[in-house]
Amino acid sequence: MRLAFIKKRFSTHGGAERYLQTLINYLKKEGHEIHVFANQWAQEEGIIFHKVSILPFSSVLSTLTFNMNTNSMIKTQRSKLDCVISLERTTYQDIYRAGDGCHAEWLKIRAQAEAFYKKLSFKINPLHIALLGIEERLFKNTPLIIANSEMVKKQIMYHYAVPEGRIKIIYNGVDLKRFCPDNKLKWRDAVRKSLDMPEDALVVLFVGSGFERKGLRTLFKALPLIKGYDVHIVAIGKGDVDRYKALSEEYGMSGKTTFLGPQADIEKFYAAADIFALPTLYDPFSNATIEAMASGLPVITTKNNGASELIENGQEGYVSDNIFDHHELASKIILSLSSLKQMGERARQKAEAFPIERAVNELINIIHH
Repeated sequence: MRLAFIKKRFSTHGGAERYLQTLINYLKKEGHEIHVFANQWAQEEGIIFHKVSILPFSSVLSTLTFNMNTNSMIKTQRSKLDCVISLERTTYQDIYRAGDGCHAEWLKIRAQAEAFYKKLSFKINPLHIALLGIEERLFKNTPLIIANSEMVKKQIMYHYAVPEGRIKIIYNGVDLKRFCPDNKLKWRDAVRKSLDMPEDALVVLFVGSGFERKGLRTLFKALPLIKGYDVHIVAIGKGDVDRYKALSEEYGMSGKTTFLGPQADIEKFYAAADIFALPTLYDPFSNATIEAMASGLPVITTKNNGASELIENGQEGYVSDNIFDHHELASKIILSLSSLKQMGERARQKAEAFPIERAVNELINIIHH
């Protein structure tokens, strides 16, 4: 088959990129011809790249022109392609993987936390208008939509009245060899030493880019409520570090917070941690969550993380119902402290049911049919 994938930036870093990379490698082995329509890419053998030009002067122009130019290029080559799969918000494809979730839902959640004037800005901000317009068209016209959680499926049905039969759920998968409990033996002591963590420290790992959306402030407010432990936090990902350093001081975590930025060898940091916490406001399905589980870490997250569907309270970790309540978050972390090892083992067992190969094979089967 001649298969086309749409991805604005095609690289080997990031959860969606690793997923696409693995998927394409499998499809290449099966002998399929792979086309990628992208604005930026890392050159890859056996892939035919098509440069999609954009106007990069603003987010809204970039979004609109990528969609417009991709549509034009795909339509021109439509007769030469058997199936078009998009991992971006575009409006001309056979299959759309809603890895970014539902923008209408994200704005609804943000409105709960923002001041009145900010809520009003959502209605006139050109980027939000553009994204909502594209979303409405793509959900109306795309023959098949893939959601990565039941949560996202329900949100798409709610906001855009998409019939249930047009949405399939494929949970994100994880590399079970790269992310595994055995990593603790290899890297735990060395990484903790390199970070100047005391041997008896309780290391809470936070992995997520966009600190506001991922709930880092709530975590800062929660950790001082955990008494009797020397709690340290390692925050990995992109965000406003200066602002959040100030917040860590404001909430009593000064000197106990380490900001590391994005890390290519992220598995080493799962190995060094005791618990994974992601009090996210909205995450269609956090790859970091299932990576932490595969690494043998208990997970504390929120109901607004699609990956929370894999977690049973008291088994693999805990799920908070109130995304803004730092007292609830602290209580969930405290509850987990008496059985970190057992929870970590159960988290690994659960993750073993979701290897990346499974996610890839499920999508391949959908493409074939």
